[in-house]
Amino acid sequence: MAVHALSNDFNNRSVTYRCLTGRSVAHAVIVKERDFDAHVFACLLAVSAMEQGMLGERLGLCGEDLTAVVERWFPHARALSAWYVGGTGNEDDELVMVRDLLLANRSTPGDESRWLAAMIARRAMEPNHLWEDLGLRDRSELSRLLARHFAPLAVRNTKNMRWKRFFYRTLCEADGVALCTTPVCSSCSDFNLCFGEESGESRLAYSRREFALMEMTAA
Repeated sequence: MAVHALSNDFNNRSVTYRCLTGRSVAHAVIVKERDFDAHVFACLLAVSAMEQGMLGERLGLCGEDLTAVVERWFPHARALSAWYVGGTGNEDDELVMVRDLLLANRSTPGDESRWLAAMIARRAMEPNHLWEDLGLRDRSELSRLLARHFAPLAVRNTKNMRWKRFFYRTLCEADGVALCTTPVCSSCSDFNLCFGEESGESRLAYSRREFALMEMTAA
C-alpha cells in the first residue's frame, strides 16, 4: 500500500481508514479478535486525524506511544512519523480518573489495553456518544471492545447503561458519592440520559458519504 496515499488524504477520515486497513470501514473484517483490534485502532486514528490539534493530544497518547501504535498495527505508515507527534501535557483530572478506572480493569495483557485505556478516556471528553467519538460504527462495537479489553468493568454494566455515563457512575460510587437522587431508574426524569438509544450514522460513514459527494461535485 502506497504511503503517499495516506499522506495526501490524511484529512479525510474514511480515506485514512482505507489507507490504514486496505478496505472501507463499511467492509471492515472484524470476526477475529486481532482484526477487530486493528479496526478499532484504525477508527481511532482516522476520526481523530480530522480534528484540530495534534493527533497525540486528541488520542491521549504521548508521541512515543502513538508511534508504537502505528508501528505495531500499521507499519506501512511508519514513514509518516511527523503525523504521530503527540504529547499529553496538562491532563484533565476527569480524564485521568476515567483512564485509571479502565487501567484497573484490564482483561488483556500488553500495551494494547494500556493504549486503549488512554485513548478511550481522552475520547470520552468529547461531546458525542462515546462510540461515535471513537470512530466506531455503532455502540455494539464499543461494547465488544470493552468486553474484550476491560471485562471486569464491562460485566458490571448489567442494565446496559450508556458507557460514558456508566464510567462516571462507577467512579462516583467508588468515592462514596451518589450520582443519582432517584433510587429507582425507571422513575428518574433523566432516564434517557443514562439508558436512551445510542443510534445514528457513524462519523466515518458520514465522512465517506461526504467525500463521495465532493468527488461527484468536482467531476
